[in-house]
Amino acid sequence: MPPMVEKVLLAEPRGFCAGVEMAIKALTWMVNIFEPPVYCYHEIVHNQAVVEAFQAAGVIFVDDISEVPHGRPVMLSAHGSAPEIVTEATNRAAVMVDAVCPLVTKVHHEVKLMAGKDFDIIYVGHDGHDEAIGAVAEAPAAVTLVDPEQGLGSFEARDPSKVALLAQTTLGMHEWEGVLDTAAERYPELTTARRSDLCYATTNRQSAIRQLAQETDTILVVGSEASSNTQALVRVGRKEGTPSYRVDGPEDIDPSWLTDSKIVGVTAGASAPDQRVREVIDAIAPSDGVAILSLTDEDEYFPLPPTLRQFVKTLQAVVEGGFAVKNQNRPGPIEQDPDYSATGALDLLWV
Repeated sequence: MPPMVEKVLLAEPRGFCAGVEMAIKALTWMVNIFEPPVYCYHEIVHNQAVVEAFQAAGVIFVDDISEVPHGRPVMLSAHGSAPEIVTEATNRAAVMVDAVCPLVTKVHHEVKLMAGKDFDIIYVGHDGHDEAIGAVAEAPAAVTLVDPEQGLGSFEARDPSKVALLAQTTLGMHEWEGVLDTAAERYPELTTARRSDLCYATTNRQSAIRQLAQETDTILVVGSEASSNTQALVRVGRKEGTPSYRVDGPEDIDPSWLTDSKIVGVTAGASAPDQRVREVIDAIAPSDGVAILSLTDEDEYFPLPPTLRQFVKTLQAVVEGGFAVKNQNRPGPIEQDPDYSATGALDLLWV
């Protein structure tokens, strides 16, 4: 890497959100509890390094639930699954754990609620993305998927007074707002969620990269190509006028990007591990080190999925049942979960 870079400005917050933290820790529990293979419907999160770490640990990722043999443990990804997938996975698996992000679950509930009230639903999202597929499947007859770059297109409501607007949680804020403005103008009685469907982590990271763009010459966004929120960060950086590039890791850095860059901004999508961020910074090797650009603190915590929590507690009770004396005040592994991190879990997998 050319030595002309003087400083890296590292964005906070960046990387794993609470939903990704929960999903990675949940799948780590699965590979530690069960003999391999453990199955996972779709990539647990859209990051190649994370997927490869779990594959090495004995996880098989499938895109068709029928590929899961009867009686094997299976996890459903953080992006949310169609109702029929949840049902089929439950029927096939010895243990089924749904690691859907609670914020995605919120959108699923909104889809069902609005469809039940006979609304026409505009869902703003990317065609083919796992999250969009799962959300639309909740009420396919009522939902029209619109791409944020194409706007409302040919959408026409049956009743202009009963139109709802929902969104994929990982969209760029400017993508969502553009469709919202158009829809609100066309349908003055438009119904939207009281709080934006966009994930708090998505909006925080996009706000941080806008600030990063004002203070850097070039921005590198760590994350995989399949990650919608990572791609959104790149678009936001470029929209702010700063050359911005996505990299999975240091091997993807083109030295020509940094030829005239004294200060390089680094951030990461919500599914990108901090291990990869550190590797990217090491490859850049800034002569004056790393400074932190902190926008806000994130302290959100999502508990492990209920099925997994109950399963682990049952195992604990069985193990402790063999001892005459128990420490009733000792916290169990589930109670200690907030103290653990997905980064630490991945460090163990990568050993």
